[in-house]
Amino acid sequence: MIIRSIIIIEKYNMITIDEMKLKIDKKSRLLGVDLGSKRIGISICDDKRMIATPFKTVEKNDFYKFISELIMIIKDNNIGGIIVGNPLNMDGSSGQSSQSVKDVCKNIQKNIDIPLCLWDERLSTVGAFNITKQLDVNVSKKVKNIDKNAAAFILQGAIDYLKN
Repeated sequence: MIIRSIIIIEKYNMITIDEMKLKIDKKSRLLGVDLGSKRIGISICDDKRMIATPFKTVEKNDFYKFISELIMIIKDNNIGGIIVGNPLNMDGSSGQSSQSVKDVCKNIQKNIDIPLCLWDERLSTVGAFNITKQLDVNVSKKVKNIDKNAAAFILQGAIDYLKN
């Protein structure tokens, strides 16, 4: 009984980005996820893992609907791994938001069997907002797209790291 519990706990541990690199196929695409308090931003990279593209925003009101959407996106787009933004405190420590993200990730892993890792998302929303500012996008469009743009910002950081 104890051994079974240990195996179950190990199965849902987060892997590092370096472990992700070893587990994913060279041609598979990655999914970026920004778990906000009201909305979830989703991004996808190309099969060469060069560019992360904002994909969609999902309202955060029904976890099972969210899982169903993720499963469809994964199947339709040859997704081999998931990168989830980890909202660390500015000093690098984990806080309440980070623990909440880890809890959601464990639930995602119970339903989806592809590698998943956390990526430091500090300032990702600010970065996404600044990029759209440079593109001269009006404020209402910036706010509407901020979640999926933040997911792309997170995913781009991860794929840039994976290339090295």
